[in-house]
Amino acid sequence: IAVDLSDLLRQLDGRELTLGPSGATSVKLATAQAAVVTLGPDWRVRLLAVISEPSLVLILLMIGVYGLLFEFMNPVYVAPGVIGGVSLLLALWGLQMLPVNYAGLALILLGVAFFVAEAFVPSFGALGIGGIVAFAFGARLLIDSDLTGFAIPWPLIGALAVVSAAIVIGVASMAAKARRRPVVSGAPRMIGASGEVIEFG
Repeated sequence: IAVDLSDLLRQLDGRELTLGPSGATSVKLATAQAAVVTLGPDWRVRLLAVISEPSLVLILLMIGVYGLLFEFMNPVYVAPGVIGGVSLLLALWGLQMLPVNYAGLALILLGVAFFVAEAFVPSFGALGIGGIVAFAFGARLLIDSDLTGFAIPWPLIGALAVVSAAIVIGVASMAAKARRRPVVSGAPRMIGASGEVIEFG
């Protein structure tokens, strides 16, 4: 609703207000010449308002999960863990500012777990499909609100579901292949190998 502040101040000018529990004290308003001061949000408030946007919260949540998952599977890299940790903390901050449906959050985590299990268990795609379905419904139910602005759009959910499946299954598959490679150094590699003895002196 658009309000003309100058007209509102003119209408309030001269009115009397009673103060206190007994109404013994009265105050006469003098608002005709009152200065209007506009207080806008600073950069921190604007930044936090952006971070708490539902679509961005979901993206940060998935980046955090991917980063930490990649760091756990490949501990030699540091950047994925740092980026994932920061993104996950920002996502959690954004979630506590929103009306979160914890059943939706649990479905998202279940979908990610299915994606990881698909790389290690020969389910012929059943776990992957289940992960996509669980993730999609969890993302849709994540924000418990009937307001249009809080709903996460289906195109974003579909894109994140497909990218999630591709990234997590790809990373987990590479880790599984690395574990199945034969040992190339150490005591297990030396068993049964021939050697040459050189005597000095």
